Amino acid sequence: MAVQTKTPIDFLILPSKDSLVEEFVGKSLDGLRTPAFIIDRGIFAENCAKMHKKAEAWGAGFRAHLKTHKTAEGTRLQLASSANTTHNVVVSTLMEAWNVVKAGLVKDGTVKDMLYGLPVDISKVEDLSTLWDIMAESGGMIRILVDNPDQITFLEEFESRRSTPRKWSAFVKIDGGQKRAGVSTSTPYFEALLKKMFTSPNVSVYGFYGHAGNAYASTSLDEASSFLSGEVGAVNTAAAAAKSILKSLGKEGPDVPFKLSVGSTPTAHAASAETKAALSTLLHGELELHAGNYPMLDLQQQHTSLVGGPQIAQRVRATVVSYYPERGQNGTDEAIVDAGAIAFSKDTGPSGGFGDVIGTSWRVGRVSQEHGILTRNDKEEVLKLGQVLDIVGQHACLISAAYPWYYIVDSSVDNGSKIVDVWVPWKGW
Repeated sequence: MAVQTKTPIDFLILPSKDSLVEEFVGKSLDGLRTPAFIIDRGIFAENCAKMHKKAEAWGAGFRAHLKTHKTAEGTRLQLASSANTTHNVVVSTLMEAWNVVKAGLVKDGTVKDMLYGLPVDISKVEDLSTLWDIMAESGGMIRILVDNPDQITFLEEFESRRSTPRKWSAFVKIDGGQKRAGVSTSTPYFEALLKKMFTSPNVSVYGFYGHAGNAYASTSLDEASSFLSGEVGAVNTAAAAAKSILKSLGKEGPDVPFKLSVGSTPTAHAASAETKAALSTLLHGELELHAGNYPMLDLQQQHTSLVGGPQIAQRVRATVVSYYPERGQNGTDEAIVDAGAIAFSKDTGPSGGFGDVIGTSWRVGRVSQEHGILTRNDKEEVLKLGQVLDIVGQHACLISAAYPWYYIVDSSVDNGSKIVDVWVPWKGW
C-alpha cells in the first residue's frame, strides 16, 4: 500500500486572532504597516447573498469553495447569508479541511458536507479517513473526487484492511475540454472508471463535477452563459452515459439522482432562471452550483463585465517609496511602491498589469519580489513619497495567500475607515 501522509496541523502555529483584535480593532486604517490586505466585510457578505440568489434562481443547490479566503469567518458568511443558507463546501487542501473542523464549523452544524476538491491522492486516504471519522461524530460527510480507476483500486485495498469497511462517496471529475483535471466522456477510460465504481463495494458515485476555468476569458454575459451551458452539457453527458453503463451491468438507476456540480465564479454569475430555461436537454440529475472567488472578486472578474468595481471586496494598501519623473513610456512618470510580486502575485489578466490604483489612472505595471513599479498613460497626476494607495489586484485567490492576516473593515461602519475585525487565514497543505 502507498505510504500514507498526515496533515501537520498541530505544528502550524498561526498568529493569535485575539492579540490582533486587541491591537487593531477600532483603529483607523491610517498608520498600518504596508503592504496590508484589506477586506470590506459588508461587500463580502453582500456578494455571498447575491450568489445564493443566483443558485436559487437557477434552481440549484450551492457548494461554497473556501480556497480564496481560507478563514472561519469568511466560511460562515459564505454559508449563511441574508438570502439563504447552505452547508456544503469545497476545500482545495487538507489543511483547509482540518481547520474547518478545528474551528468548530462541523461541530456546530455550519458545515455538513465537505468535498476535497482535487482528484484523491492515494497518499492522503488515511488522513481523509480520519477526517471522515471526526466529521461523522457531528453528522458530517466527506466526499472525494476521482478520475482514474487506480484510485478506486487503492480505496478498495485501503478499506479491506479496516475491520468495518466503508463506502466512499465520490464525484467523478469531468474534463469538459479544459484539460485541467478530470476524465473526458469521449475516452474509453471514462467507461472503465464508471464500471469499476459501479461494481466496487467501497465507492459510490455521488455525481459528476466540472469546472470551466476557461470561463475567466468571458467578456459578456452571453459568453459566460455559453461556458455555463458547456459545463452542464459535459456533466449531463457523463450522467446519461453512467445510466447506460448501469443498465449494461444489469443494475438499476441510482437510488438518488446524480449531482451535476458545475461552476466557476464567471459561470456562476451567469446562472439565472433564464439560463436554466435555455438548457435544451433533459437533465440526468440535480444541478449544484459551486464557486469560490465571488465573495472577494478582483480585476480578472471585473474584466468579464459580470461585476463592477464597487463589488470588489478586497484591496492591497501600499506606500509610495520613490518617484521617477518622465522615466516611463512617452515621457510619463513612474513610481515605486512597497508591494511587489509577493504582495500581488505574478498573475496578470486580460486588462493588463498586476493591479489598478483605486481612483487614479496609475497601475502596477511591473513587479519585482518586494516592490511594484507604478505606470500610467497620462502626465496629469503626480504621486508623493509616503503617499498611501489602495490597489485592486488581478487575482484575489493568490494575492490573499501571501498575507498572515487580513484587516477587516465594513462599509456600513464609519464608512469603512476603521478596522472592525482581523481574520487569520489557514496556511499550508
